[in-house]
Amino acid sequence: MADAAELVRLLRLRAAPLPSPPQRSGPSSRPQRSGPSSRPQRLLRALPRRRPPLSLRCRALDASRPAAVEGERGEEDVFEDEEESYFSVTSSGLSQVDYLGQSTRGDLNVRRERLEALGGNGESTLHGPIEEIAWKEAGEAETLLHDLGIADPFSVRHSPRGIFCTRTLNLRSISVIGYDMDYTLIHYNVMAWEGRAYDYGMDNLKSMGFPVDDLKFDPDLVIRGLVIDKEKGNLVKADRFGYIKRAMHGTQMLSTSSVSEIYGRELVDLRKESRWEFLNTLFSVSEAVMFMQMVDKLDQGLVPAELGPLDYKGLYNAVSKALFRAHVEGQLKREIMAEPERFVEPDPELPLALLDQKEAGKKLLLITNSDYHYTNKMMNHAFNRFLPNDVGWRDLFEMVIVSARKPEFFQLSHPLYEVVTDDGLMRPCFKANSGGLYSGGSAQMVEKSLEIHGDEILYVGDHIYTDVSQSKVHLRWRTALICRELEDEFDALVQSYDQKEKLVTLIQQKEIVGDLFNQLRLAQQRRSNSRPAQTLAATCMDDHELTESMQKLLIVMQRLDEKIGPMLESDGELFNKRWGWLSRAGLWDKSHLTRQIEKYADIYTSRVSNFLHYTPFMYFQSQEQTLAHDGHSYARGENIKVQ
Repeated sequence: MADAAELVRLLRLRAAPLPSPPQRSGPSSRPQRSGPSSRPQRLLRALPRRRPPLSLRCRALDASRPAAVEGERGEEDVFEDEEESYFSVTSSGLSQVDYLGQSTRGDLNVRRERLEALGGNGESTLHGPIEEIAWKEAGEAETLLHDLGIADPFSVRHSPRGIFCTRTLNLRSISVIGYDMDYTLIHYNVMAWEGRAYDYGMDNLKSMGFPVDDLKFDPDLVIRGLVIDKEKGNLVKADRFGYIKRAMHGTQMLSTSSVSEIYGRELVDLRKESRWEFLNTLFSVSEAVMFMQMVDKLDQGLVPAELGPLDYKGLYNAVSKALFRAHVEGQLKREIMAEPERFVEPDPELPLALLDQKEAGKKLLLITNSDYHYTNKMMNHAFNRFLPNDVGWRDLFEMVIVSARKPEFFQLSHPLYEVVTDDGLMRPCFKANSGGLYSGGSAQMVEKSLEIHGDEILYVGDHIYTDVSQSKVHLRWRTALICRELEDEFDALVQSYDQKEKLVTLIQQKEIVGDLFNQLRLAQQRRSNSRPAQTLAATCMDDHELTESMQKLLIVMQRLDEKIGPMLESDGELFNKRWGWLSRAGLWDKSHLTRQIEKYADIYTSRVSNFLHYTPFMYFQSQEQTLAHDGHSYARGENIKVQ
């Protein structure tokens, strides 16, 4: 009921005069949002100028807290007017664990004295069974959300801009939200950014003597979540268990039979870093394209002999070194800083989403591996034009840490430096303070300075290993993964729905035909051994009839295979013609990428601004995880008798 509580807050604030919003003049006026993303002031203007009825105030009682939890007066009171205070917020010291195992820290409660005035726990304001009341309230809430022009979380969840939950997360209990920058707060045009990284990397390879003049950047060659096999010069897609489903050698896809022959006895094991390289992020695209193209050159014998005897692993090391030079030498970033509009895709909703979180009492952190000059330039470009006149991007964050050296930032302790001038001059320091701008340090230092640790912190990033896995494994922070490709996959799934239905129907038909064929085959086997078949009718079948039926069924299945095979090969090609779906490996199973997301990310979504369509008080609940036997155990409308 936290969203209802927020509505009560808006209703009560409506009685007070609203401050005039900051005004801009000229073409740089701040864009106004409409629909589900409107600012609270716009919502307030649509609400009546009267105090809410007492029954509505009581509906704000959090469902996970049957009784109010009183905080320290003056510190926990959050809604006061000239007459009285109705609500309190559960403090860390008084928080408990709800029935889903989530902390109640940050939950909104009706103050104890108000409950006592209403009859103990507010039951006197509720008439009838709670199931009937909840049904009615849910219907009224849905209607009110529609009337206010606000999309409810259920409809948002079933859209490309949804936030998807793998482990239940009470956002109200989160005190600190940390953000990565590149491909998280700032999304780059992949063709532009990775294309230039590819160009600089290829220039470095050329200077080393590699033949690269006829090669061009092809971002469709790879997708996130694939795995480079450095020993065999292959790029592979594995399912959640590590079995390889598709593979490419150089730039040529391998047949299903070749994949089975090469990898039939092998599983992808990401712990063997000397062999397998997982494409964790969009930054991996340029490296993977370079490597696969150079594998072709090596196979064709075009790599000069003076470079020494090179195997695929040595070739990968050369490519990785060339691309690393492109990143650290600075020319690439200087080009991006000079023309950020070429590389950065603007998102006007993003700063407003962070502003909502900050105003809700969350402490926001920026923790990035990028240096100060690059960070400042990119954040100024992406944020400041969409914020109110008197707010800059630095004002959003409690603390900014650049050159963080993740993943070591989450594992080790590095020296901490404070950035003290606009040109990046730094001095050593031993303690981080609120509002500071720092370089280096460690996650433990952040926890100590904020006096907050573990599951009170949510970290949001795009890199499965550097951002999500390591903060989860070493610190037990809550985690969110940003994966922009989800939007394209969602749209492609919708477009391919009819085709998939046809494919599933054919597979089901083959399964039924195959069941009959197998039963007839068993009957024939028993008959040949002078044993009765499974049933009297099967035993009495004529030999010729049995053979004819089996022959016909076998032909039907073969014809179905001819139809099903190409359809399976093309499944997912609307997302990527070579690799199919991002989140799936084959028709039914999850990809290795999805397995990593489910293991390490509590929530995942396509962009940070999607938080704007929820609230800072959202209670994310994970979805039911289906099991292989669920379809049998939950059969509806049938009486299942266990023999």
